[in-house]
Amino acid sequence: MKNGIAIAGTIAVDYIKIIDSFPDKGMLANIKSSSRGVGGCVTNTLCDIARIDPDIPLYAYGGIGDDENGDFVVAVLEEHKINTDGIVRFPGEMTAFTDVMTIETSGERTFFTAKGANRVYSYNDLDFDSISADIFHMGYAFLMDPFDCEDADYGTVMARALARIQAKGIRTSIDLVCVEHERYSEIVRPSLKYCNYFIVNEIEASKTAGLSPYSHDGSVDTDKIKRICELILEAGVKDMVVIHAPVGGWAMTSDGEFEFVPSLKLPQSLIKGSVGAGDAFCAGMLYGIYMELPVRESLELACMTAACSLSESDSISGMKSLEEIKSLYGKYRF
Repeated sequence: MKNGIAIAGTIAVDYIKIIDSFPDKGMLANIKSSSRGVGGCVTNTLCDIARIDPDIPLYAYGGIGDDENGDFVVAVLEEHKINTDGIVRFPGEMTAFTDVMTIETSGERTFFTAKGANRVYSYNDLDFDSISADIFHMGYAFLMDPFDCEDADYGTVMARALARIQAKGIRTSIDLVCVEHERYSEIVRPSLKYCNYFIVNEIEASKTAGLSPYSHDGSVDTDKIKRICELILEAGVKDMVVIHAPVGGWAMTSDGEFEFVPSLKLPQSLIKGSVGAGDAFCAGMLYGIYMELPVRESLELACMTAACSLSESDSISGMKSLEEIKSLYGKYRF
């Protein structure tokens, strides 16, 4: 494979605020520090892959506002040698941003987001003719309103887009976000039959399949995860379903191979924040797929890249080269 990875979808700026606690309604919490970084599926995942292996051709597709935050996002992408020709600026729109409230002691975070240009970026803005990568990844459903709209032929506009990409001989992948939506499964499922890979967390997988992944004690049940993978493959995913959670990652291929790799056991002193950890896991998994690594090896790498992300409060600063990842984080394997 020589043509690289293209990622389309949400582009944002994160304002990361480290707080001492998450307050009850009407109460106050202290902000200990504040910083700005890139966010969203496109920027996070591409920058992480670029740091893992700078030799892979990478392409960004999405929408930004004609504002300083848009300039900031493009500058960061170009600093990582990522092609930004597929990014569309929308005059009068702001670049999407998220206030990420991260608890200092645990790394847990809560998000407050403004969709900005992501809510207007549409099928007609995606330059299909320019896409010639080996893998096309898209995210997130529920943050790009035009792609969640119904389509008479494909079910949703996102499904139509993925079908058009697959027709070019390009393998496709999607990611989701955790939102409360009464039509969650209804919006996601049409896209599954046009996906080669489905890489999501356990909550998103559960909402898609309509089956809880948890045991009575609240822990993730591997047998239930396995059944969720089976249901999603039956719904149309062609090659592999990948699910990640704080305890680790699972993958099931279309031929029935099922693997689990536990998360790394990191010292609390190394953990500064979990924002971007899901995208970092996805970056590691996409890299493994791109490099044709065995499923278990890809999962191990994805767990290590997620661990890298935890070492900094923003989404991308913790990521390292492949050699550094294996050297620094291999010793924390469970």
